[in-house]
Amino acid sequence: MSLSRRTLLLGAGLALAGCTPRKVEAPAELVLATGPEGAVFREVGGALAAALAEQLPGTKVTAIPTAASVENLQLLRSGGAQLALSSLDPIDDPQSVRAVGRLYDSFMQIAVPVASPITTFGDLAGKRISLGPFGSGTEFTAKRMLEFFGLSAMDERMAHSEASRRVANGSLDALLALTGIPTPAITDLQGDVRLVDIPQEAIKLADAFKGPYIPATIPSTIYEDVAANQTFAVPNLLLARESLSADVVEVVARTVFTETARIVEGHPEASRINVRTGIATGLVPLHDGAKRWFRSVKR
Repeated sequence: MSLSRRTLLLGAGLALAGCTPRKVEAPAELVLATGPEGAVFREVGGALAAALAEQLPGTKVTAIPTAASVENLQLLRSGGAQLALSSLDPIDDPQSVRAVGRLYDSFMQIAVPVASPITTFGDLAGKRISLGPFGSGTEFTAKRMLEFFGLSAMDERMAHSEASRRVANGSLDALLALTGIPTPAITDLQGDVRLVDIPQEAIKLADAFKGPYIPATIPSTIYEDVAANQTFAVPNLLLARESLSADVVEVVARTVFTETARIVEGHPEASRINVRTGIATGLVPLHDGAKRWFRSVKR
């Protein structure tokens, strides 16, 4: 994608971050890869794109729907996107990408009908289950789980919204969703589904794959009439192409961490975006522009 450049003067916004105004080389277009229908990535990504469009008035900022993490990484590396959302675990070569910052965590959620006989992860054997869309973080992690625990199921690929509809009409036994909480796909079913506890699986994954998996609990307050759930969480990062101007990435970082209230409006999980945890990007190095912004902030 050709990125013709134009000059943009950033004034008061940079002053808020303790920086003096300076000229920034901003691209004519900026593409942000988000996620599928029914996923928090898509909603938060759209809100972030809208905020960036105001901060970069000479740039066309576009949030594109995708299958999520795996596809987003492919788009980022190929140049089809300059910014992308991704969970941490599919990033197999951390040095090949750069992070703007850590945003919030996704939780593995296995939803089944209330009356379902499925009570453990092992009970999914032979069942009709959704692993999310092709190229999604859910697909990556769910496939890893099935292989690691030696489980075979009638697994299909679809958007979380479609999986939600199929669980409701009985044509699917379970949906797996690695996404923020609450996620619309499960909110639409609350009261009619429950979440399967996977405490031992969470511990074993965390031991076997160091870094991305954190045993966690989804509180009972997240979904109405759905009990607390023992599962695991995976950090989500906002990534940028290394070739993207450090000046532009500095603007992106500032927007993410100072426009948080606007970005998270209606998305409770994203309210965890904050400067203190923003630099905790695991083995993925921060982009030079993000480093510059974090250093400018008094924490």
